[in-house]
Amino acid sequence: MIKNKKISASPNIRKFARGLGADLNEIKGTERKGRISENDVKNFVSNRLKNSKENNFIKSEYNHSEFGEIEIKDISRVKRVAAPHLVNSWRTIPHVTHHDEADITELEDFRANLTDPISGDKIKITPLAFIAKALTNNLKKFPSFNSSIDNINEGKITLKKYFHIGIAVDTKHGLMVPKIRNVDQKKIKEIAEELKKVSDLSKNLKINKKEFFGGSITITSLGGIGGTYFTPIINYPEVAILGVGRSYKKQIFIKDKFLARTVLPISLSYDHRIIDGAEAAKFCNSLKENLGKNFAYNLAF
Repeated sequence: MIKNKKISASPNIRKFARGLGADLNEIKGTERKGRISENDVKNFVSNRLKNSKENNFIKSEYNHSEFGEIEIKDISRVKRVAAPHLVNSWRTIPHVTHHDEADITELEDFRANLTDPISGDKIKITPLAFIAKALTNNLKKFPSFNSSIDNINEGKITLKKYFHIGIAVDTKHGLMVPKIRNVDQKKIKEIAEELKKVSDLSKNLKINKKEFFGGSITITSLGGIGGTYFTPIINYPEVAILGVGRSYKKQIFIKDKFLARTVLPISLSYDHRIIDGAEAAKFCNSLKENLGKNFAYNLAF
């Protein structure tokens, strides 16, 4: 491998390669004068995965069809594109997941009673809009969660001054993660509108590819499906991802009596190279406060 050679690649290709964890020094460009294209990067990553010993599966001694009827189906293009990203993230990042629950009773009551001040009509706003806003407030308090490691060997991290929240969107083509840009500058209603917009564009395959890059942190939610805690994979080159389960009622002992409260399961996966367990616990405690009593109103305005 030749280090520090002159690399001919556009800024977009350099960013694309970083997102896949690919070293441009190792890639041979096929365009004019050795310029590196997007296909060159994709082919390099694909070949690296094929040749990697870690990805050599043990071949089964028997064929599946020997045991009964089978069907061979194509994997969707979205899932094929996402596969190297997921493998790279899982192999590169030492994942740890912190599980907790947030009391969102007041938040849910606040959401249920949102009305238009002029028409009096009820306003429906997804909980994800509030979570995205609360998470952004958290990133300001814990900047290491809004960072990336470009080269751990140099002992430096990149701290981002912007707040672009990735939202995992479940589509028939596969999971996509578009970004809501500048969440810190948007009100709850604007965030909710942006969420719907990028979700629809993703589901219809009409979203710009660039919108899948340049995030601060990602939210992946199972609230509409069901489930509590899980272990989400970090969306490299980010260093953390927040998993959200379905909220449910729970009896909690408060001031000498049990009260029915609405709780939200949260699962925070983080890069242990940058974030330690104590910091992750503090991050979750702060997030719980941001989503808790009296804060829903503050988030909305």
